[in-house]
Amino acid sequence: MKIAVGVLGATGAVGQKFIKLLEDHPWFEVTEVAASERSAGKPYQDVAAWKQTTPIPEGIRRLEVRPCAPGLKCRIVFSGLDAAVAGPVEESFAQAGYVVLSNSRNHRLDEDVPLVIPEVNPDHMGLLPIQRQNRNARGCIVTNSNCSTMFLAMALAPLHKAVGVEKVVVTTMQAISGAGYPGVASLDILGNVIPHIGGEEEKMEIETRKILGRFNGRSVDLADFAVSAQCNRVPVEDGHTESVSVKLARPVAAADIVTLLRDFSGPPQSLKLPSAPERPIIVMDENDRPQPRFDVNRAHGMATLVGRVRSCAVLDFKFTVLGHNTIRGAAGASILNAEFLKSQGLMD
Repeated sequence: MKIAVGVLGATGAVGQKFIKLLEDHPWFEVTEVAASERSAGKPYQDVAAWKQTTPIPEGIRRLEVRPCAPGLKCRIVFSGLDAAVAGPVEESFAQAGYVVLSNSRNHRLDEDVPLVIPEVNPDHMGLLPIQRQNRNARGCIVTNSNCSTMFLAMALAPLHKAVGVEKVVVTTMQAISGAGYPGVASLDILGNVIPHIGGEEEKMEIETRKILGRFNGRSVDLADFAVSAQCNRVPVEDGHTESVSVKLARPVAAADIVTLLRDFSGPPQSLKLPSAPERPIIVMDENDRPQPRFDVNRAHGMATLVGRVRSCAVLDFKFTVLGHNTIRGAAGASILNAEFLKSQGLMD
């Protein structure tokens, strides 16, 4: 029997992606959808301006939208709430005993909240009993990272583990779907590049260090390296591309970097979790890849793609990273976190 789950912010862009990705999931079934008070009490199909490429799942269409408050008939909720409201709502659900898988930024940097990529830092789930004790809560909150952070941290993880990262410079070219719906006005983005995304650079610079930091048994010691990020919005529908330069702690050959990336895997792969890509990092050998148009949906959008690994005249190496921002960079990441929690018996 499948586990009943709810989606908070179900009518929004991330909420819709949760519903699409959870359709026919082998472990989870969406039984509750919740959104703002203006949508509550109405059938989902009447209030969701559905923007996915497949129709609203039949089992969801006529579900009554509930308010975003404890009382949902499930114990697991996926949060696609806007950051303007997510913080206290997610806290209220955790206090009421729900396991909250959050895509929102509000709690990512809380000392007792895991910010997790299960291939990279599964041990950070050790914060959960500390969180429950600190907050006197029966439930808990687990977060996934900002979408651009996700792919940078994934690409850096095998290098940091094997060699040590000392400095990182990253420039992003981020898809318009990362701005939600309706997102960026067409006259602002068509034929243009917008060299500012509010709060994005700061999130990349600190979240990457928390994910790659060390769990000391009580909290996470941030990774001891600097990250400098410049973030740009570009007229691409899906897929964040990143140009990365990295300084390493010791000399290593470019071929060894490629091997480390290509051989990288983690618990989701060994456990064969339903949403886990067979290879979390796909290394591309072509000189002009990865490209969003051709590569972003590889591994169902759950892998990080890396190409153009080569020497850097300023730091040690540079390479190109690509990932699907609304799947692995958002809803898919929360779903994989939920699968990992279930596999480890951490939802009890």
